[in-house]
Amino acid sequence: MSTATALRSPPETSRDTDRLLPIAAKVAAGARLTREDGIALVGCHDLAFLGELATLVRDRKRPERTVSYIVDRNINPTNVCVARCTFCAFDRLPGDPEGYVLTHEQIFAKVDELLAVPGVNDKLLARGGVQVLLQGGHHPKLGIEYYEQLFRALRTRYPKLHLHGLSPSEIVHVSKLSHLTIEAVVERLTQAGLDSIPGGGGEILVDRVRQLIAPGKANTAEWLGVMRVAHQRGMMTTATMMYGHVETEDERVDHLLALRALQDESLAAGKGSFTAFICWPFQPGGSELECRKSGANDFLRTNAVARVLLDNFPHQQTSFVTQGDKLGQLALFFGCDDFGGTMLEENVVSAAGTQCLITIQQIEHCIRAAGFTPVRRNMHYEMLDS
Repeated sequence: MSTATALRSPPETSRDTDRLLPIAAKVAAGARLTREDGIALVGCHDLAFLGELATLVRDRKRPERTVSYIVDRNINPTNVCVARCTFCAFDRLPGDPEGYVLTHEQIFAKVDELLAVPGVNDKLLARGGVQVLLQGGHHPKLGIEYYEQLFRALRTRYPKLHLHGLSPSEIVHVSKLSHLTIEAVVERLTQAGLDSIPGGGGEILVDRVRQLIAPGKANTAEWLGVMRVAHQRGMMTTATMMYGHVETEDERVDHLLALRALQDESLAAGKGSFTAFICWPFQPGGSELECRKSGANDFLRTNAVARVLLDNFPHQQTSFVTQGDKLGQLALFFGCDDFGGTMLEENVVSAAGTQCLITIQQIEHCIRAAGFTPVRRNMHYEMLDS
């Protein structure tokens, strides 16, 4: 695609055009964008222009007309948390009557629903659910032993199931609670059955922001450090961003560049790396943090900027859980090539009054209606038979 094609809907002023035309030329040439380029793009509100650039990158990375998704389930082992994030409506303090810790039997029941069979059958497992996402609160009494026992129990009962669990901030919490290094925690959890680490708890990877919204969670260096250790072990992970609260637009760019720098490092080492990036807006309902709710334009703009800046990320997921299926579908034209997971249940953003879960059939309908072919995948983006 030529630069002229990318600027089919040019910015409103000649000054914007003079600033953005060279960026479009760099994207068309496959050149890396700078921080200054990113700041210019995140300040651009011409969605047609941004969509063209993001689609160019998306099509370059995934030239086949496919959009993937995964059949998985989200399970929150506990909602008891001492992190006290101001944006969270899901957490409960120790002693709260609404706090819980799921038993192994309760977790098994949720996995059985994902597999839709009473037990494990390899053929059915390959055809249906393939992964569970395990994330929860920073419980003050659940250390390394609790998660080792849980992962071993799941691995024994469901040997083919992919265990995608514990965000970097949870792993930092476990390391401090258990007086272990991050390396030791990741090693022990891997031995117990953990397969990969989700990118939750990333919020905005700028310490000024984290001190305001999540002072009890891992700081920027700690979050990135967990992912670095995981990648050094050959583990694949994902990366996220929750935007639309107290961060500036420049800080969104800094978050993306921090992820890009670590991905450079990990890819050079030739072991593990990030498979995908996912972003969603802060959901203000029920939380202590008072901010105006971010809208559809910001969602599409943020996805587009992420796609062109994260040139070393192979995939980008759309967030239909917070935005609904139609806007999730529209994000396929703003850089996204993956529809995420079926999840079956979601308890974190739903606590803030936002939840848009959809069926496999709805996911495939959205993908086909947008002109793509739906394909099922696993965590490593290996395509599976439907």
